[in-house]
Amino acid sequence: MSKWRDLMICAALAAGVSGPVWSGPYFLGRPAEPDEIAAWNHEVQPDGTGLPLGQGAVEDGDVLFGERCAACHGDFAEGVGNWPTLSGGIGTLGDEDPVKTVGSYWPYLSTAWDFIHRSKPYGNAQTLEVDEVYSLVAFLLYSSDLVEDDFVLSHENFLDVKMPNANGFVVDDRAATEYPRFSGPPCMRDCRAPVKITKRATDLDLTPEMMVATKELDLLAQGEKVFAKCKACHQVGEGARDRVGPALNGIVGADAARADFFYSDGMRAAAKAGLVWDHTELAAYLANPKAYLPGTRMNFSGLGSQADIEAVIAFLASQKG
Repeated sequence: MSKWRDLMICAALAAGVSGPVWSGPYFLGRPAEPDEIAAWNHEVQPDGTGLPLGQGAVEDGDVLFGERCAACHGDFAEGVGNWPTLSGGIGTLGDEDPVKTVGSYWPYLSTAWDFIHRSKPYGNAQTLEVDEVYSLVAFLLYSSDLVEDDFVLSHENFLDVKMPNANGFVVDDRAATEYPRFSGPPCMRDCRAPVKITKRATDLDLTPEMMVATKELDLLAQGEKVFAKCKACHQVGEGARDRVGPALNGIVGADAARADFFYSDGMRAAAKAGLVWDHTELAAYLANPKAYLPGTRMNFSGLGSQADIEAVIAFLASQKG
């Protein structure tokens, strides 16, 4: 090995190579120069370090997303198949089935910019121009209802955007706070205080009517939780407006395609045929949208549980127009 190394050094010197040709334990290459490292460094920090000059509008990002990203993530960033949903999800992180998106979950906008710039679009990474990345990030912010449709994202206002989950992450201190609790000998008997019944239904004076009302409230609460899967595209409640999908206030018992919204051809045809969203029709649609209404633009695969379907319909019925 030593002889081979000596021969290589001599060959390099004979060729007129200057500078530190051999480096490190394997005597190969040389340390990278700072400008060489900078040419490969695309890293963008939460404080804006590394963010290049540029800007991009929501409108441009909408068009670009349809051309470069919609095949996997849907026209409205609602996700296709197993590809992740990128829009909506605000306020769902405390739910049993949270919708984790750029808007609802990611604490730093720089993470989205950096990730798109480095690795997207899929199979053709690092082909996007800087302004195109700004446009796509602006569109994702709009899809999560964090900015208006005329918003323009730039290096100048980048840090002004406040992410809803910016304070949702904490330093992992389990080694100090939790590990000691599980490092001692395990408890083998009398580890839990006895459970005592302190109240009974008769003591609380629960009438049959009150019990029915309690069940209805439980059903509405369950429906609201399940509806978290729909929040990426649909809004309900006070101030609800059309976004990726139409607002659903007053939908139960209403005519199909009733709103001023860009519905699919299939939905408009069903409305012309007299479709009314009563309990039966809603239940069938929520179970399997594409089988129920071929041509629908809704990419959601459906609710697999009849109990979830009943709960969502009950929740939607409570959201009046």
